[in-house]
Amino acid sequence: MKIVFFLSAAIALFLASGCGTKSETPLPTVKEVDLERYKGLWHEIARYENRFEAGCVGATAQYTPKEDHLRVVNRCYDDAGRLKDQAEGKAYPVDGSGNAKLRVTFFRPFYGDYWVLMLADDYRYSVVGDPQRKYLWILARDTVLSDEDRDAILSRLPELGYDPFKLYWTGFKAMCNH
Repeated sequence: MKIVFFLSAAIALFLASGCGTKSETPLPTVKEVDLERYKGLWHEIARYENRFEAGCVGATAQYTPKEDHLRVVNRCYDDAGRLKDQAEGKAYPVDGSGNAKLRVTFFRPFYGDYWVLMLADDYRYSVVGDPQRKYLWILARDTVLSDEDRDAILSRLPELGYDPFKLYWTGFKAMCNH
């Protein structure tokens, strides 16, 4: 039974890695991310729906620099603002990426790509995705984006190969941004 599980997991990992899918234009990231400035609490403003955030109306991510990685604590909230779920993980910078590409794990040996695609100069918002363009998050230090920031992000997403109409806007205040 264990062999079937591991074989299934290996096949799923192979398929999830994008093998056998059409080639897309390489996904550009920001040039560099200062992890000291990136640390702290981020509020999810919008996302592409995904299985691990099913039922989350709002979410936060807390990043804490450690010796060779970032400690990640993601929290999911229901529509009443109550904590629904929490996950702790580690994010490792990819060599040569200027910390703009991270490999994130919440349970080893499985890792996901976390690429910083857009980042405000003052680190007030961040747009994060993956090279297959399956995942996307718009994060901010505050619970809302300014109209200017929202418009700048939404206008750039198609250039990056993302469909802004697929975004799920999270939380009441974030919904006001839509």
